[in-house]
Order: sequence, then structure tokens, then C-alpha cells
Amino acid sequence: MREMQTPRSYWLQEALAADTDIAPSLEGRVKAEVCIVGGGFTGLWTAIRLKEAEPALDIVLVERDVCGGGASGRNGGFVLSLWAKFLKLEHLCGTAEALRLAEASAEAVAEIGEFCQAHQIDAGYRRDGWLWAATSRMQVGAWTETVERIEQQGKSPFVAWTPEEVAHRSGSPVHLAGVFEPTAAQVQPAKLARGLRRVAVERGVRLFENTPLVRLVRSTPPVVHTPRGQVEAKKVVLAMNAWGIREPEIRQAVLVMASDMVITEPVTEFLEQSGWSDGLLISDARRLVHYYRTTVSGRIAFGKGGIPTFAFAGRVGPAFDGRSRMAGQVEAWLKWTYPPLRNVPCPVNWTGPIDRSKDGLPIFGRLSGRPDLLFGVGYSGNGVGPSVLGGRILASLVLEKKDEWSGCGLVRPLRRTFPPEPFRYLGSHIVRKAVALKDQAEDAGRKPNALVERIAALAPAGLSPTKSPKP
Repeated sequence: MREMQTPRSYWLQEALAADTDIAPSLEGRVKAEVCIVGGGFTGLWTAIRLKEAEPALDIVLVERDVCGGGASGRNGGFVLSLWAKFLKLEHLCGTAEALRLAEASAEAVAEIGEFCQAHQIDAGYRRDGWLWAATSRMQVGAWTETVERIEQQGKSPFVAWTPEEVAHRSGSPVHLAGVFEPTAAQVQPAKLARGLRRVAVERGVRLFENTPLVRLVRSTPPVVHTPRGQVEAKKVVLAMNAWGIREPEIRQAVLVMASDMVITEPVTEFLEQSGWSDGLLISDARRLVHYYRTTVSGRIAFGKGGIPTFAFAGRVGPAFDGRSRMAGQVEAWLKWTYPPLRNVPCPVNWTGPIDRSKDGLPIFGRLSGRPDLLFGVGYSGNGVGPSVLGGRILASLVLEKKDEWSGCGLVRPLRRTFPPEPFRYLGSHIVRKAVALKDQAEDAGRKPNALVERIAALAPAGLSPTKSPKP
């Protein structure tokens, strides 16, 4: 059996140790009613929703690596709602629809836990909430406008914590302030992806792993070409995350950059003594976000977004695979946040791509307006929970339903929000540098200069919106 050579993340290595089943590669030409390209959360949830709606539907799913080998098996395992992005949602689709989608995304967090229980998926699901924290004085209040706007609508998804509670529950006095969202949960993401894979196969989805998309022929019907085969399907769903930028319409609307993670050796005693003894998720309010959590084995997984690696001209190359080139920097930030761990090794690290839309919200729709070519892209670092909605949206689009999912506010055209190459690539590095300078200034307790502020403001939205309070 031919194996992909993509280096495995720690999460995926752990998942594959318990689930060694690998589907064959596609050989020859097959026909299907639906072909899904991508075996991550979006593709698998879409396949499962389609089978729930029409069990006899013939679905082929092709995956470039193994299911969970892409972003779905490399992320931090944060299962978040869309409440932190409410202001962007409201601007996009109005108050009523923003409330509906935010509430649906919160329900999706619970649904993942229920799905894992119902199908005996051991994905380490723990629902201990998320702390949106400040690690510098300038970050304090980054959440205020969002929280107040939501409360004006009669909703209260966030809970105010005192500075003392923030420091104690997070295990570090570096955390100066924050608000808590109890909705959130954590998972071992690759194990969740492998569990969804099993359910999809049990429901009759024909799966081909180690089968990358080589070319999409936009004929009628469309044909998905792979290295040694083709799939002719009435409908094609592109659920490729960052790799979707190979298609020009997607590329103009999404910027792909890296995010890197490290994991410590077990530090159970430290966690028990520090007060951070549960599965609380934490991220700070800097633009180059830090996000971190404990694991069921008593380790700390710590990630940093905005590492200066960008995709060029639609190619998500080897720089986005394998070990992190910035692991030392990420580890240094972990130990800045938790000084007692300064002598604790971080033997595991990896990198992966993030597909960032300008507003930080996912985009779903019909490629070039064609009802037989569907796509979902742009989760911007928050895809584990919202991909549940993505599966519902794409299933409704495939089945051409006229309902609250096919017509929701996240279904929208792909627009040019980033410049063409080489200006995109060069500009990305310039903007990223400005964002880094802004973070550095705020870490030092001072306001960045006006030019840095203006350039940093061009950056796309990330895991959660950030806004420095007025001095």
C-alpha cells in the first residue's frame, strides 16, 4: 500500500496508533452522485449529513493523505462557538441572522460531544470552557465591545471573571484579565477526524485515501482527476481547507499562513498546584495569537498563530508540513507564560496551514455560481466547531434545498479581498511585521506608532477579534 510522505503531527500519530485502517488509493475511473474532495472535518461532516438526509446517495470522498492528515489533525483542538466573532457576523448578515448562527455554533459544540458519545468516539472531549485573556495591559478590554453588543441583544454567552480568578484558573499571573465562555470544549482533533471517518464509512461513503486532487475539470458533469484515477460526479464539494487555494476563485478570497504548536512532557504536578487543573482553553488578545490548553495526559499544548510562512501563488508547499521551524520561539512564549516550566522539555512540535478570510468567518457557496461545484473555506483558525455548521450548509447546497442553511449568512460569493501575486506575498510579510511590532509595543505597555497601527489594521481577522482600548 502506497503511503503519503507527509510528516505526521503528534495528534495524528496518536490517533493512528489506535486506528490503523487506511483506505486504498483511487485506481481507474469511477462515477458517483457526489464527490467530496477533502477528508477533514468539513468533508466528513458533509458526507455524514448527506447520508442522514438520503441514505442511498452514492458518495465518493477522496483525501490527499489520510483522513485527519490536514488541518483537522493539526489544530489546537479548540471547539469554539462564533460568539467571539459576533460583531463580524452582525456586519455580514444582520443582527437576527448573526444571533441565529452564533447560537447554532454554540449548539454545535454540544453536538460534537453527543456525537462522540453516541458513536463511541474517544476524542478526549472535555467541556470546561474558554478563557479570552489579556497578557498585557494594552490587551485588557479587547473583548468589551463584543460582549456589550451581545448583551444589548439579551444574550450573555460570556462570564466576567475577576483578575484574581483569571490568574488562578489559568495557572499564571501573566493573565491580567479576561472573560470566560463556558460553551467551549476541547478535543483531540485527529481522533475526532478518525471517528467521523469511521461513521462515514459505516454509512456507505466510498473512501479513497492517499488520493490527492490533481485537476478539477469543470465539464458537465465535473470530473475530479487524481494521480491514477478520476471521479465523475453530478456534484463536487471542495472541502480542502487551505489547499483549496489551488482554485483561483478561492485564492482571491483567502490568505494561507502558518500556525505552529509545541507540546510539553507531562506536567501533571505543576497543573494540579497551579490551579489550571481542568480542560480550560486559553487564548490571549494579541493579533499573533497564543492559544493553549492541557491534554488528558497532563501535558500543555501551546500554539502561536501568524508565523511568517505564507503560501505563494496557490501552492501550499512543504513549509507547511512536518516539524516547526519556529518551535524555539513558540516554546519560549510558553515558558514566558508559565515560568515554572522553564526547564521542562517540549519534545513535540509541528506546523500547519490556516486559511484566513478577510473577516475571519468561513465562506460557503457555489464555485463560479455553478450548482454542481460547491466549496467551504476560510475558517481562520476556528474550524472544529463551525465545521459542524459547514457540513449542514454544504449538504443543503448539494441537495439544492431552500432552507435556513443553504440561505444562511455564511453562504456568499468569493470576492477579491487580497491582492494578486507577487503583491500578496510581499504585502503579507510587511503586514505581518507590522502586527508583530504592534504586539511587541503592547507587550511593553506602550502604544505603537501610527504607521505600524495603520499597516497592522490590514491584517485579516484571526481566532478572535482584537481591539486595543483607547488610552
